[in-house]
Amino acid sequence: MNEQQRVVNNGAIAIEKPRLWTKQFITLSLASFLLFLNLQMLLSSFSMHIKGNLNGGDMQVSLATSAFAITAIIARLLTGRWIKRWSKDIVLTAGLIIAAVSTVLCALPESVAPLLVMRAVYGFGFGVGSTIIPTLVTQIIPPKRMGEGIGYFGLSTSLAMSIGPATGMGIMKASGFTTLATIGAGAVVCMFPMLFIAGVYKLRSNKVNSLTELAERQDNKGLEKFSIDKTASQQVVHTHAQQPEENKSSMRDIMIFPIYFPAILNVLLSVTYSGILSFIAVYGEQLNLSQVGLFFLFNALTILMVRPIAGKIFDSKGPIIVLIPAAIFVIVSMIVLSYTTSMSLLIVSALLYGVGFGSIQPTLQAWMLRSASKEDYGTVNGLFYNATDLGVSLGAIILGIIVTFTSYEMMYRLSSICMILFAIGVIIYAMKRKKA
Repeated sequence: MNEQQRVVNNGAIAIEKPRLWTKQFITLSLASFLLFLNLQMLLSSFSMHIKGNLNGGDMQVSLATSAFAITAIIARLLTGRWIKRWSKDIVLTAGLIIAAVSTVLCALPESVAPLLVMRAVYGFGFGVGSTIIPTLVTQIIPPKRMGEGIGYFGLSTSLAMSIGPATGMGIMKASGFTTLATIGAGAVVCMFPMLFIAGVYKLRSNKVNSLTELAERQDNKGLEKFSIDKTASQQVVHTHAQQPEENKSSMRDIMIFPIYFPAILNVLLSVTYSGILSFIAVYGEQLNLSQVGLFFLFNALTILMVRPIAGKIFDSKGPIIVLIPAAIFVIVSMIVLSYTTSMSLLIVSALLYGVGFGSIQPTLQAWMLRSASKEDYGTVNGLFYNATDLGVSLGAIILGIIVTFTSYEMMYRLSSICMILFAIGVIIYAMKRKKA
């Protein structure tokens, strides 16, 4: 008989801390990876497709990037209403079907205009999927491990954002855009088994109100156990009994600085990513770098290493200690990229960007979620991803205009200004917080 069992037998009660790596967490993370893989494989290749096959220019490339982002923002704003009218599984299924079908149809247009229409339609499906899936995940992450959980879950997104572009460009060069679109649609189709395993499609039939409740019904063996006496346990029960009333909130309740400030910072970060996503393929062709896709590969390596570490630092030290150094990494990365003339400099830029981007994104999302009640996780996640798409959309348009009148090198240098503003904002916030 071990010590924990003796404590229980002496009258104490064992409280079990929910695991992070549950079946639901793993399968939903895989589903998120497939959704963002679909997005990133095609998005990075549109510049080559539009300029090489449809005779478009840099502004058309920018519009292809921003078209889906705008409709994705609209879809996220409407997803809450749709869920209230129907259910999460129905809305999610409809969104994924729209994403898969519109992905295939992107291969049909022979001019830019109908392609932009298909991308706009795709945005609705992507917006729905990228809102509901993260919301389901945040419902099952233990609150005290939110930073760590978001860090690991974010690996699915970051990994797709890193290997997707290189994979997409490789498939397009080898087999053409039609094959790429078909494979991209297949990635979305493969999400359905993951969602079924996660229990998303069992929720209504089993009359389970949320994925959290479903997770609580699973076998909890292997969880960490903590012992407390009966008096303490009664206090805990009493506290939880009061929480539903205290946690009631509305949209007005979450309109507070600790939620909207990180969202603004995410917009600034996403502008820099938009420049990479939209133009690095044609920038590489201009520099005669045939393996420009390696940028995303090395970017992925550093993101994989840094994301879990950043999440744990956030949980213990807060956001400031993560964000300021990470912003400096992104600034230096943009400068190095603007002066790139060889593969070695391109790889250095990718490594630096991976450290910065991989640290900032999960920290901002966890910061926003920590500042909200659990009932508002869906709204906060929607705000976070809307900020990402807004930054990508604005970045594609603004940087596209800059490229038209200057050069790719100047565009990357000017995009670093966004991260300078980012760092200044975080420093001012830290100073005011310290003074308070």
